[in-house]
This record gives sequence, structure tokens and C-alpha cells, in this order.
Amino acid sequence: MPPPPPSSTLSGRVALPAALHAAVLALLLVAGCAESDGGTDEPVGELTGVLLDLQLNEVSGLAASRQHEGVLWLHDDGDNPPRLFAVNDRGARLATFRVEGVAKTDWEDIAAFEIDGKRYLLIADTGDNGGLRRTLQLHVVEEPATLKNAQLEPAWSIAFRWPDGARDCEAVAVDARRGEILLVSKKRQPPELFSLPLRPPAGELLTASLLGTLSGMPEADPQRLEQAPKRARLDTQVTAASVSPDGDTLALMTYRYLLLYPRVEGTNWAAAVSRPPRISVLPWLPQAEALGWAADGESLYATGEFIPAPLYRITPDPGAPVD
Repeated sequence: MPPPPPSSTLSGRVALPAALHAAVLALLLVAGCAESDGGTDEPVGELTGVLLDLQLNEVSGLAASRQHEGVLWLHDDGDNPPRLFAVNDRGARLATFRVEGVAKTDWEDIAAFEIDGKRYLLIADTGDNGGLRRTLQLHVVEEPATLKNAQLEPAWSIAFRWPDGARDCEAVAVDARRGEILLVSKKRQPPELFSLPLRPPAGELLTASLLGTLSGMPEADPQRLEQAPKRARLDTQVTAASVSPDGDTLALMTYRYLLLYPRVEGTNWAAAVSRPPRISVLPWLPQAEALGWAADGESLYATGEFIPAPLYRITPDPGAPVD
């Protein structure tokens, strides 16, 4: 575990004394041990930092920068302004960017990708807890070259609807090589996988295409069902998605699990999710909602919605698909 960042890196924010920072880490570790069931699903992951900044409450999306080494992009949801946060891998906020010219209804995920030598971030305004939204929006901004508080404007936006009525969606990923946006429904069982073009004609209202449903979703743990039935039933709801930089693996986060769907060369994502995924239990997180592949494609970053929230770097065990 590296030491906490010096207070100079937290200019304009409250820097916790080293002793308090250590106490927060200890509490998170205790919580993680309490969450583990001690069986074969023991959570794994390197704790790289902790989100403590009050501005980072309600984090609902995470993506590793393709422009700045060691930098992560986060956003929040709820009634907060339309903004992105750049943080380091210890969880310290480096800069805040307000996204101009867009309405923010319910931002739920973010993806980093590169096209024609330019690096972009896609922001998914796709949350719909009440199932009431007729249209939803995706906004693409170019990654800023300098990590300094500023304003951003979309390079392009996409308006779309679902083919057969409203649904909640908190998991959106980009496969830049295939020019495809992937979206996973949250509350329907089994979860559904949809797609949209990454660069559609401007001004068109698109309809998302259903690719299929996710196979091999884990079932609620019987012991957890007995102890906390409401929470156990939520464990398999999908809350984040990310496509690996090489375009070969779709990673999904639920409130309890990490799922990896490898894509065999020459096949599409519909075929990939028709096969059982590789499943592991996440390290303890307070409402796991933010996940993104590291820029090197070897590991994933994950964090939760409420502060203090641990920031993990998880290196998946390829393992064998779960039957």
C-alpha cells in the first residue's frame, strides 16, 4: 500500500491526517473481511487508494484515461452538475471538468476509447430507475490534454430509445475497433445486451438493437438469501461494463460479482455472451457501481458509490468458465 498523497496534491480540498487515513483503510479492510464468506469465492484485489473527497460521493462511472498515465475518470449521478473528475490511482482528485451544453438526467457509466489517434470519453445518460424515459443520451467528449479545471463540450451526442419500452441501464461500454457501443440492462433477468453505432449520422434518433441475453449469470447465494434476502436478490444486477483495450473481453460488474465474457476472434458480442462467463466475487465495496479496464488491459479498476470508498485494482484470474 503506497502512502497517502501529500496535502499539496489536494489543494482546495480537505487532506486527511495520515493517522486518520490509516484508520479509514483499516475500517475498509475490516468491512471487506466481514463481507467475505471465507469460501472459494474469496474476494481478491489490490487496494490502491480510497475516495475521501466529498465531491466524489455518488460515483457511478469509472474509466482509465488513454491520455494521461495513472489517471482515472469518474462521474457522479443524482442531482449533481454535469461534470467529470480526474483522479489519480490513490483516489485524489486532480481536476474537475464541467460538460457544457448537455442536460444531466442520470449519468450511469463512462468509457474511454481511441479513434483515429484521438482519445475520447463516452458518458452514458441511461439511468431510469422508474422506467419512465422515452429517449436517452450518450455524450462523447475529447479527453483534455491538460488536467486543469475547465469546461468541455461534446464532440458528438447520440439520442436513442429501446426497441420495446423503457428499461434501466447502468452498464455501457465501447468497442472502438468494431465501432460499437454495448449496453446492458440492469433489472431484467437474464440481463439483455444491446448495441448502437459509435459514429451514427448526426441528428438521428436511434433504436438500440438487441443482441441477446447474458448466459451463465450467477444465482443468489443461499446463505445470503437467508441472512439478507433483499440484498441477495440485488447481487446479480449489472451496474457497470467495460471492453478491454484489445477489444477481446467484456467485463461486467454487479453489486457482488465480476463477470468476464471473452470474445473469440472472428465472432461478435452476441456469440460471446451466449457462453458462460468467468465469474469471481468482488472485493468489498459500498454499492459497487464503477468499473473500467486499466489502459494496459491487464487489470481493472473498481470502486463504489459512497465515500469513503476503496479503489481497487483487480487482476482477473482467467480460470475456467462457470457452468
